[in-house]
Amino acid sequence: MQNRAIAAMFNDIADMLEIKEDSPFRITAYRRAARALEGLSEDVAAVASRGALTSIPGIGKGTAEKIEEFLQTGHCTYYDELRASLPEGLTTLMSVPEVGPKTALLLHQKLGITTIEQLEQACRDGRVRTLPRMGAKTEENILKGIALLRRTKERQPVGRVLPQAQEILEALRALKEVRALAVAGSLRRMKETIGDIDVVVTSGRPERVMETFTTLPRVKQVLARGPTRSSVVLDSGIQADVRVVEPESFGAALQYFTGSKDHNVKVRERAVRRGLKVNEYGVFRVKDDARLAGSTEEEVYAAVGLPWIPPEIREDQGEVELAERGRLPALVQLTDIRGDLQMHTRWSDGSDNVEAMARAAQELGYEYIAITDHSQSLKFVGGVLIDELRANAKTCRRVSEKVGIAVLIGTECDILPDGRLDYPDDLLAELDVVVGSVHSRLRMSREEMTARIVRAMENPHVDIIGHPTGRLLGQREGYEVDMERLVEAARRTDTVLEINASPDRLDLSDVHAKLARERGVMLAISTDAHSRYELRHMEYGVAVARRAWVEPQHVLNTRSLPDLRAYLDAR
Repeated sequence: MQNRAIAAMFNDIADMLEIKEDSPFRITAYRRAARALEGLSEDVAAVASRGALTSIPGIGKGTAEKIEEFLQTGHCTYYDELRASLPEGLTTLMSVPEVGPKTALLLHQKLGITTIEQLEQACRDGRVRTLPRMGAKTEENILKGIALLRRTKERQPVGRVLPQAQEILEALRALKEVRALAVAGSLRRMKETIGDIDVVVTSGRPERVMETFTTLPRVKQVLARGPTRSSVVLDSGIQADVRVVEPESFGAALQYFTGSKDHNVKVRERAVRRGLKVNEYGVFRVKDDARLAGSTEEEVYAAVGLPWIPPEIREDQGEVELAERGRLPALVQLTDIRGDLQMHTRWSDGSDNVEAMARAAQELGYEYIAITDHSQSLKFVGGVLIDELRANAKTCRRVSEKVGIAVLIGTECDILPDGRLDYPDDLLAELDVVVGSVHSRLRMSREEMTARIVRAMENPHVDIIGHPTGRLLGQREGYEVDMERLVEAARRTDTVLEINASPDRLDLSDVHAKLARERGVMLAISTDAHSRYELRHMEYGVAVARRAWVEPQHVLNTRSLPDLRAYLDAR
C-alpha cells in the first residue's frame, strides 16, 4: 500500500509551502489530504483503479492528480520541483521533531546549517540560542528531537508497522501451500514501537513461501534467504523475518518468538521444575526427550501447568503467577466497545460530515458516538463558535434519528493556559460529553502544566481529559506533567482519562493507563478520528488497554447507552 508514502509526500509539500509563505488554504488542503490517506483502510491504488480518488474526503482534483502520477511513476513532479526550489538540506532539517519550516529556514540562513550533524553541533556550541526567538531551552528541545529521530529510525510506531505486517500476511495467506501463519514478536504483543516484524508459518512447501516473501513489492533489500527462514528490509526501513516450521511446532514457535524474553524465561523455569524443556520446537520431557506439546500455544502453556496467557501481558509483570492461581484479568476486547467518545467532522478539522461518521460507526456495531469538534480558540483548525455549536447539536439529533445510532453532541474543549475552559460553563452544561484537552503552550513547566490540567478537571462539566500527555509518537515527546498528581486529581474529581487510540498518539501509554486503573480511575478508549476510516483505529487503543491489564468495567465506552448517560448525568 502506498497510502503512507503519499501521505508523507503531501505533508512534506505542506511544510515546503509553509516555508514559501504560500496560501494557508493550500497548506491546509495538503495536510487534510495527508490525513485522509493515513486513515484510509483501503489501498489507495485500488481506489484510483476505480477512478474514485475524489470520493475520499479530503482529496480534491489537484491532489488526486498527484496521487495518480505517483502511483504510475513512483514520483511527483510538483513535489520534486518544490524540493529543488528550496535550499539544500532544508527538508532534512524539518525531519527533526521541534524543527518546523520557519525554524529550519532560519537555521539555514543565519548559521548555514544543512545537516542534522551540523544542527546538533550548533546546539551543543550554544550558537542556536543567538538566533531570534530562540534560547537555551530551544537548543535543549532540538537535541531531544534529534535523539527522538534517531530512536524512531531504530523502532517505528506500531500504527505504521502493523499495516505492513498485514500486507505480508495477506500475501502469504493467499498461497495454497500455507496451512497456518501468525505475526509474532513485539508486534503481536502490540508494543507502541516495533523494531522488526516476525512471522511464523507452517507449509508443506517452504521454498514457495520464501520465494513469495522475498519478492514482495515492498521489499527493498534481501538480507538472507534460506530454505525455512528469510530476512528482508522493507521500503519503510523496517526488517521483516519469516520462519517456516513444522505443524507440530507451530504453537511452540509462536510462543517462543512472541516473547517477551523475561516472560519466556519464567515459563522455562516452570518447565525445568517439572522435568521439562521448552523451546521453539515444542515441550519435551527431559528424561527421554519425548515431545509432549507444541502444535498450539494452549498446549505449550498447559504442559507447564498454566492457562493460555494473552500476548499483550507477556512481560513478566506478575502474569505467570496470576495465571498459576487462575486469576488472570479478563482483558477488554474490541468487541466490548459500544461507542466512540471523541471524533471530528467538517465542523472543525475533520474530513467527513456527521452523517458519514454516524453510518461508519453503525457499521462497526456501535450504539453511540460523540461528536467532539474543536472549540472556538483553535481557529487554525476551524474551532467551532458558540452559536455554531448550538446549531450543530440540532443537526446531531436529526442525524441520530435518521441513521438510528445515538449521536451525542460534545466538544474537545481547549484547556487554556490558566486551566480555564474555552467555552463558558452554561454552554458546557448543555453538551452530552465534554473532552478537555491541551493544544497550546506545550512547553510550560511541569508544575504549571499539571496545575493547568488539574484545574480543568475541577470544572464539573469536564467529563474526560483527552490525550493527557500530548505526545506524538516519533514526532514529539509529551509535555512535562506530573502523572501521579494527574491520576490522583482524576480519582478525586471522578474525571475520566482517555486512551487516545490514534496510532500517532496512543496516549495514555500502557504504563500510565495501568497506573490509572490501579488507582480506580475510569478510562475511555477513543479514536480521535478525523475521518470515517480512522474509526477503525480503535484496535490500537484497545491494545494499549490490554497491555495495561484493563478489563471492560474499567472503560466508560464499554457501557450501554443508558448506562453511559446515567454515568455522565451522575457526574
